Amino acid sequence: MTEDPQALAERCVRTMLAGDRFTAWMGMEVLEIAPRRSVVAMTVTAEMVNGFGVCHGGVTFSLADSALAFASNTHGRVTVSIENGIRYPRPARVGDRLTATAEAEQVGGRIGFYRVTVTNQAGEPVGFFRGTVYSTERSLVDGQRSEG
Repeated sequence: MTEDPQALAERCVRTMLAGDRFTAWMGMEVLEIAPRRSVVAMTVTAEMVNGFGVCHGGVTFSLADSALAFASNTHGRVTVSIENGIRYPRPARVGDRLTATAEAEQVGGRIGFYRVTVTNQAGEPVGFFRGTVYSTERSLVDGQRSEG
């Protein structure tokens, strides 16, 4: 019997979070999970700003990259990013609540293309991220068959 795709997605992300110290350290929270989709949020702290007093681009990138990781690993196979890029349409500041929504654009065979939009608490975009991922044959969760 094949596991329900939503239940599998949730189980995959629980498995990932069990060993993900970076997500906890950054204060990220996984708000929503669905097959090939995730929503992850965090609040910008004073330690996350650069010399110009705005959120360091690496922080926004890390949030988007984590959302990509959760979304792309919801099907049960270990999937890793192989190329990512981001554009910053406006700065984020201390206290901003950032939300990254990752969704598959196209997945076929071993390669997948995802887009991640990062917004602030006002719904204004602060990051447009594109990611390409590679799906391995390795199972993410024990007992899960490797299916595309």
